[in-house]
Amino acid sequence: MKIQLVAFASAGDAVGGNHREITLPEGSTVADLRVVLGHLHPDLEPLWPRLAIAIDGELARPDESLADGVEVALLPPVSGGTQAASERVHLVDEAIDLRALLQATQDPSCGAVLIFQGNVRNRHEGRPVTRLTYSAYRSMALLRLRRIAMELEAGSETVRVGIVHRLGDVAVGEASIAIVVASPHRAAAYEASRRALERLKAEVPIWKREHYAGGESAWREEEPL
Repeated sequence: MKIQLVAFASAGDAVGGNHREITLPEGSTVADLRVVLGHLHPDLEPLWPRLAIAIDGELARPDESLADGVEVALLPPVSGGTQAASERVHLVDEAIDLRALLQATQDPSCGAVLIFQGNVRNRHEGRPVTRLTYSAYRSMALLRLRRIAMELEAGSETVRVGIVHRLGDVAVGEASIAIVVASPHRAAAYEASRRALERLKAEVPIWKREHYAGGESAWREEEPL
């Protein structure tokens, strides 16, 4: 089968152009394509940790199957600020370092720096809560978070976005998420922070389980992806 490969920016440089046709065996996956491209274009190797891969405009998993005629895109981080947005987006298994996120996101050109921190509450719908446990489809969640940050930054030349989400057990009063947005003026910072949180809740595969004082627990599954 044949697929149409499109590559942008540094990925395009690595493969020697923005568009080419690749022949693959039937039943090949995204991971198989990566192996083939690695043999054909060794200069791609240092770029893989930074690249997202999309099939016909949608982000793809490594095990996703390819079909004849699809368009596969290699997507480096988009431009926006002196530090790539992807470097300011993380999933962590320990307490969120808000100071580090703030330092990574703010910039001398930005007069407004807005911090949103989401903490675990001690009650939900009248029930005492002792802690939350967060789990994620980690690889896809990180790609989605980075995509949100990149797209928000791409929509404004002056906005810088940092997002950190914690996984695992998070006690009452501790932060499960932090979003920092820096901009020359406050209106853009408020808007980007609001949109980042709304998109995170709708697009990112992160789940939470509530643990109650009586020893019971329940998944909170409310927003379809």
